[in-house]
Amino acid sequence: MKIHEYQGKEILRQFGVTVPRGVPCMSVDEVEAAAKSLGGSVWVVKAQIHAGGRGKGGGVKVAKSIEQVKEYANQIMGMQLVTHQTGPEGQKVRRLLIEEGADIKKELYVSLVTDRVSQRVVLMASSEGGMDIEEVAEKHPELIHNVVIDPATGLTDADADAVAAKIGVPAASIPEARKNLQGLYKAYWETDASLAEINPLILTGDGKVIALDAKFNFDSNALYRHPEIVAYRDLDEEDPAEVEASKFDLAYISLDGNIGCLVNGAGLAMATMDTIKLFGGEPANFLDVGGGATTEKVTEAFKIMLKNPELKAILVNIFGGIMRCDVIAEGVIAASKAVSLKVPLVVRMKGTNEEIGKKLLAESGLPIISADSMEEAAQKVVAAAK
Repeated sequence: MKIHEYQGKEILRQFGVTVPRGVPCMSVDEVEAAAKSLGGSVWVVKAQIHAGGRGKGGGVKVAKSIEQVKEYANQIMGMQLVTHQTGPEGQKVRRLLIEEGADIKKELYVSLVTDRVSQRVVLMASSEGGMDIEEVAEKHPELIHNVVIDPATGLTDADADAVAAKIGVPAASIPEARKNLQGLYKAYWETDASLAEINPLILTGDGKVIALDAKFNFDSNALYRHPEIVAYRDLDEEDPAEVEASKFDLAYISLDGNIGCLVNGAGLAMATMDTIKLFGGEPANFLDVGGGATTEKVTEAFKIMLKNPELKAILVNIFGGIMRCDVIAEGVIAASKAVSLKVPLVVRMKGTNEEIGKKLLAESGLPIISADSMEEAAQKVVAAAK
């Protein structure tokens, strides 16, 4: 789950990280009052979407009068903002953040991620803030500094001070940088985040250290512990099909291909997509119905896949361990009839009650293409899609 910048800054503020004063606005009518409440002579008008690169796409503008604030707000609100993270279709801007201006002397980069190799949280920091970190990693990997954090101690004063010095924080500002870095770590740890990024973390002319941006991703498996984070969810920023799938406890992710995949188990789903690509096809989605799929869940899964206008065929690939093949077969038959399936359907089932499942499919009267192996299933569904 992702959240907006202004929401991320609310979290950072709770954990002692210094952020600029700002006011979120849900309409252009709110921006004048927001700017006046902040005071000053410089304001930043920021598009709020779940993607980076907003500035390059025209979604961040500096205003030097109230009239300019309103002008820029009118330009940005409602625009289809295209960045390197939105894809060519872009994302519609429905929220703005009006923020006080900042005296930027130096832009830095800091983030926290969980490293699966060391099984620890890692602090990444660089002197090259404001840039895409992938570009820095590719061209100047020596400018990225990592600190592997011991969960028993958290981010220590010594480690925070050392990494701050490495990325160019002057000695006088080290204590403030330490406070912000430790606050960021605490926010990451206590909210069950999977990513916490400040880009840029700035040094001001008078030596202050301020988080000028905030990006958070959260582990969806831990959201039951954080109703306050769930309250930040903005369904307008999410794929409607993925939102619909989540209502039925289906793990669904839209992709660019034309072959729908319905599989039980994330590993098998990934292998199924790889096999489809091996034989020249392109998966239209990742879809894991889980180990407890019911007829209702399978029917809903079919409905969601069929909303994709590019869909040309569907592959059902089931390993019947916890999930019985006959139950899946009943679900596939019911779903095919319920949605009046018009695209070719390839089914491969192995495991518990496999023969019963195959018999049900064969006697259903539906034009279902059967396959015994993943290889055969992938070849058949690719041919059917063509």
